[in-house]
Amino acid sequence: MKKYTIALALATASFTGFAQDVNKLIQQPEVERLIKTLSADDMQGRGTFTPGIDKAATFIEGEFKKIGLQPLTGATGFRQSFTVYRIVPASVQVSLDGKAIPAENIAVAAGADFNWSSNADVQVVKIGADQNFQTEYRTYMRSGKKTLLLVDPKFEPFFKRLRAAVSGGNITMEAPAANPQQVVIVLGTYDNVKAFDVTYKTKTENPPIFNVAGMIKGKSKPDEYVVFSGHYDHLGIGKAMEGDSISNGADDDASGTTAMISLAKYYKKLNNNERTLIFVAFTAEEIGGYGARYFSKQLDPDKTVAMFNIEMIGKTSKFGENAAFITGYERSDFGEILQRNLKGTAFTFHPDPYPEQNLFYRSDNATLARLGVPAHTISTDQIDTDKLYHTVKDEFSSLNVANITATIRAIALSSRSIVAGTDTPKRIAKLER
Repeated sequence: MKKYTIALALATASFTGFAQDVNKLIQQPEVERLIKTLSADDMQGRGTFTPGIDKAATFIEGEFKKIGLQPLTGATGFRQSFTVYRIVPASVQVSLDGKAIPAENIAVAAGADFNWSSNADVQVVKIGADQNFQTEYRTYMRSGKKTLLLVDPKFEPFFKRLRAAVSGGNITMEAPAANPQQVVIVLGTYDNVKAFDVTYKTKTENPPIFNVAGMIKGKSKPDEYVVFSGHYDHLGIGKAMEGDSISNGADDDASGTTAMISLAKYYKKLNNNERTLIFVAFTAEEIGGYGARYFSKQLDPDKTVAMFNIEMIGKTSKFGENAAFITGYERSDFGEILQRNLKGTAFTFHPDPYPEQNLFYRSDNATLARLGVPAHTISTDQIDTDKLYHTVKDEFSSLNVANITATIRAIALSSRSIVAGTDTPKRIAKLER
């Protein structure tokens, strides 16, 4: 009993030391500085392919240099650049029964140039006012057939959103090839269309795109990786709302990127990690997760022990203060390990309370999770009621910086046994969906 009491006292003293370290090394004013900078108007909403995201990347690189991180093995700098192909519309002309259709009434979902005429193998379909536009549209998009969709004017609001989405073009990580998808949507009332002509032309761009990644080499287990991540892109500049057109993305996901940088600084100061720690700010999450997809090919997933992906921790969770949830909690014992490391604190981790949102496969953890990595996203957002999500109102002033700081500290404390190499989360089944 005496030995047990001594051991317990030592364990308590050790935990107290960790808690003191985390409170000293992760301080709220520094957290505020990082997130204010990333979500400022001069970052222009950090839209992928924009000057704003380049400025954000430069800022993150500067933080990594100050912290003293190393570039990833084989890299000469912190930018992890890669190539995508952006296929954007150049021109479209549509005529029905010899009458030209105004451009604002046309939307095209296709990945390459094409020409149609009435003798082409094209199905002509009407979506009437009594039908469900979204359901019908998805059906024909999945059909693989050339389709001319004639859409009732009742659906103008949906049509405008769709047109705005497809006007940005298609993005692929593979070199462009013949693309069978050809769907043309025309808004208006058209009966018994007998003849049509469509000419659609595109142009292919190779805009710069890059993650920002650095590491702290592990002492005794350098070939085992623990990843801390957040995506630093957002929506950029869009349609003005009450005089504001910048989608600052303070919560989504300047908060997660701030956490990642703060954890890099914390672990560099401790300098006691047995496993190699990788810190990465992902690009292009908002347009398809291309940054995470590229990153996952640059390291061996079988050597990746865990991934702490952090997204939207700027507000109090539905579980109250000092609480966050973990997506895919039931898929591994990752959450149980984290909670065990928080014993004696007020902070708690919970399973994802929004299973209907499919959040586990909606963030940058998904690519590595499909490869078997215990890759989970930590969040506090009340996604079912968050009215600021993906709006220009997602600004620094809407955030609870104390909540962000508490969550970062909890991640620091809860990750320590994984970082130290004494805990290894169970693997997730590969390709599980």
